[in-house]
Amino acid sequence: MFTGLVRERGRLAADPTPAPRGGGAVRLRLRHSTALSELLATGASLAVSGVCLTVIEPTPGESLVELVPETLRRTTLGALRSGDEVNLEPALRMGDPLGGHWVQGHVDGTVAVLEVVSRGEHREVACELPLELAALVVEKGSVALDGVSLTVAAVAPGRFGVALIPHTLEATTLGSARVGTRLNLEVDLLGKYVLRALQLRGLG
Repeated sequence: MFTGLVRERGRLAADPTPAPRGGGAVRLRLRHSTALSELLATGASLAVSGVCLTVIEPTPGESLVELVPETLRRTTLGALRSGDEVNLEPALRMGDPLGGHWVQGHVDGTVAVLEVVSRGEHREVACELPLELAALVVEKGSVALDGVSLTVAAVAPGRFGVALIPHTLEATTLGSARVGTRLNLEVDLLGKYVLRALQLRGLG
């Protein structure tokens, strides 16, 4: 479980490589701070641009993770190349402050940036909203984009908007998002349960 509060930006140390056992899986070697390494052991969960992955080989300043075909299909991680930046967040620990919102790292799909508008030091970003997720994105609700916990500022047919403060622009990869950039979207977990309960009662 995560909060959507990115700990730091990391980089791919090399292009993705095929996993030794094959099957379409690939491995990513990520470079990050040694301080983050101290929180990551073999088997630890690490959110990489919003995708929950398992650390299979930690070393000081680096982590090796593996992506299965399902992850490659549903996220943007398969398009990453050496030097690309990613948002990193270690799993929530007992006693950690809970800012942001509950984030699983289970991406619901990717969305394209439709519009970017600068408002002084802030920035407003509009993204496409797939029809199958439209009921789960509400104004003033929460979403995670590339692992960043954000409040939905506006919703319209086929799109939703978020506002990015200077800290978010500086501390995460969202500062480099442009029209056409694809982002990993995770909708709020609570909304999924509410919708499922309504569907089972024939109301959704």
